[in-house]
Amino acid sequence: MNNKDTMELHGKDQTSRVSSRVLEERIQQAVHNGVKHLKINAFGQHGLGGRIFEACKQEIKVDITGAPGQRTGAMGTRGTTIEVHGPVSDDVGWLNAGAEIIVHGYATNGACNAMAQGKVYIAGCIGSRGMTMTKYNPRFDPPELWVLGSTGDYFAEFMAGGVAVICGHNPQDTENVLGYRPCVGMVGGKIFFRGPIQGYSTTDARLTPITQDEWDWLKSNLGSFLDKISKPGLLDKLTHREEWQCLVARTPMEKVGSARRSMSEFRKNVWDKELGQGGMIGELTDLDRSPVPLVTTGDLRRYVPVWEHRKYMSPCQAACPSGIPVQERWRLIREGKVDEANDVALAFTPFPASICGYLCPNLCMQGCTKNIGRLQPVDITILGRKGIDSKPPELPPLSGKKIAVIGGGPAGISVAWQLRLQGHEAVIYDLEEELGGKMSSAIPEHRLPPEVLGAELKRVRQVLSHIQLQHNLSAQEFEQLQKDYEFVVIAAGTQQPRTIPVPGSERIIPALTFLKNARKNSQDVGKKVVIIGAGNVGCDAATEAHRLGAEEITLIDIQEPASFGKERKEAEAVGASFRYPCFTKEVTSEGVVLTTGEVIPADTVIISIGDVPQLDFLSTGIAVDRGFILVNEINQTSNPKVFAIGDIVKPGLLTDAIGAGRRASSAIDAIIKGELPDKQLSWLKNYSIEYSETADRIDYSRMTLEYYDPRTTEYDGLSSCATQCSSCGACMDCNLCDAVCPTGAIQRVEKDGSFQRQANPDRCIGCGFCAGCCPCGVWALVENFPMG
Repeated sequence: MNNKDTMELHGKDQTSRVSSRVLEERIQQAVHNGVKHLKINAFGQHGLGGRIFEACKQEIKVDITGAPGQRTGAMGTRGTTIEVHGPVSDDVGWLNAGAEIIVHGYATNGACNAMAQGKVYIAGCIGSRGMTMTKYNPRFDPPELWVLGSTGDYFAEFMAGGVAVICGHNPQDTENVLGYRPCVGMVGGKIFFRGPIQGYSTTDARLTPITQDEWDWLKSNLGSFLDKISKPGLLDKLTHREEWQCLVARTPMEKVGSARRSMSEFRKNVWDKELGQGGMIGELTDLDRSPVPLVTTGDLRRYVPVWEHRKYMSPCQAACPSGIPVQERWRLIREGKVDEANDVALAFTPFPASICGYLCPNLCMQGCTKNIGRLQPVDITILGRKGIDSKPPELPPLSGKKIAVIGGGPAGISVAWQLRLQGHEAVIYDLEEELGGKMSSAIPEHRLPPEVLGAELKRVRQVLSHIQLQHNLSAQEFEQLQKDYEFVVIAAGTQQPRTIPVPGSERIIPALTFLKNARKNSQDVGKKVVIIGAGNVGCDAATEAHRLGAEEITLIDIQEPASFGKERKEAEAVGASFRYPCFTKEVTSEGVVLTTGEVIPADTVIISIGDVPQLDFLSTGIAVDRGFILVNEINQTSNPKVFAIGDIVKPGLLTDAIGAGRRASSAIDAIIKGELPDKQLSWLKNYSIEYSETADRIDYSRMTLEYYDPRTTEYDGLSSCATQCSSCGACMDCNLCDAVCPTGAIQRVEKDGSFQRQANPDRCIGCGFCAGCCPCGVWALVENFPMG
């Protein structure tokens, strides 16, 4: 117990799992004893947070981490707030009678089943039969379900009251945000939804225009919903009125006038389709009602398989801001071409080992299709770390064009690297003593081994021969660069720490300064350290403070910490504690004084709330907004000869800076070659773009994951990873479609040193087995529209 108002409960004792009944008894006893805030580390227990009847007298907050079981918040009462820091199992909010339930993840089947009061907020998608049999008592506010994503099948079945809001953001099915057969038996309530649907029970519900009052309510409450699930940045995207629709239940009088279905229509459209021939009991009857008594081929096929090899981008590549074709690299590994796989990375990034292997949060792994099947994504770090062995690429002859790059960090090196690969000469100017920016000066060595960065910077110097270090440009020199070079690229990063105007702020050490000193082992920290700002940089400061001897490390923030991934785990591993919300009143010799009057003791206080650029050298004609340079979609500033990339435009990941460098270099090369106009393009203040090699990412639903072992939790080498890659969107030549085709219609044809697959129309019956079995998703089944 932390204090009399807060208690931590665990779903697993030292020896075994605590039963749901015992854990609920402990919860009820804690509340009875006056505890107002319960922190529960669940281990599959059911009904957590429900039936806390004393909450009607005293508000109760329940935070759930771990793995909650079914019926979280079941029979929840007014005054109870339940926040689940992850996904939930079936029947969340079952029979909810007033609790507010916030889920920072997906929910499975039966969400809000029979709910009568309260609000449920879901930060992902939900499974089938959500909002089923809900109720509404006119004495109270109607129950509400808010879903950021989409719903599963049979949504709002027998819904009798309440309001559901389905935002359609990153839905499971991009073509259908309400699932199969929603609104069956619906008699009350309304559903606001955003995105396409593929039908609903028109007998029970109807579409209706959204009134101004309804829109005002929806827009206002959308902001509250997004705040609760920690995604306020989506508000602008979700508040376009023309994207929203509304379904309401038909009145009894409207249903009386509806046409009844005939028995012949029922047999044809329901019985035969759902149960009879081709249905679940089709094998039990030999009665054939097929209108065409034969298996069709050629132009008579209803569907035709189409081999869409490399038509779509793989999810891993689409998720990588640097645009690295990850699955293509795994293909080369499967063919035993390790060096070639490394060479592919060098065409996209000068730091395949440092970033892909160590520093990146591995967005490609987060985007990996195998996550959809709850399988272990392929580990790119194993391949990334092999990049240290890569040799410098062959360089083309120089074109005679010269570009100045201001900044020798990841962004500046990236754009200079790409320009040199395109045949142009790039000259880097940097004010630091070492090349590499914060990778060399601030990132702790335990996250990036010095020998790895050293090897990659050595390779960079072999490609980029013109590097001017310890060169702090003046405004006059910047003006001269624009005259001496065809283009100038600003990649100077953010060097000026943000601070807070409180008494004693002179006692605070900026995180960037601290990390630079820590790398040189020239920083004393004492025994107690407080870090203001609990993001990833703050976590780096925490681990370095521990290395330097700190024994008690506290990270404070005004909101839920934004830290994640390896940085957060490493800070927690050294014993750092996180506290929020905390507001600093002043800093004294004793430590950090909060606005509550509490003093957090500290020998050293570090601030890590971000950095801003230093723009003293800029020309007056370059547009700036709130301290950052404005650029268009190709990273061109308001001066068409000047580009800007990296944190000086918008703070982001290292891989974002790498991708921006590649995007800017491609634009400069195109302008030099006359493929883009050498003039200012249209530009927007808040423009953001993801680099892509092809038009669209392949849909996750196209891949088949049943071939992969769900027990795989880690990989033991490159070969293990390569064989587990689904090769999404690109045929891996596994021959499964050839083998599974019942008529032997699939043909493999050699063509121009490669191959392609075709479905022989004289044999193909359009059954779709090829598409259903393909692990890569390259087969699509499309409707057949024969010519003539």
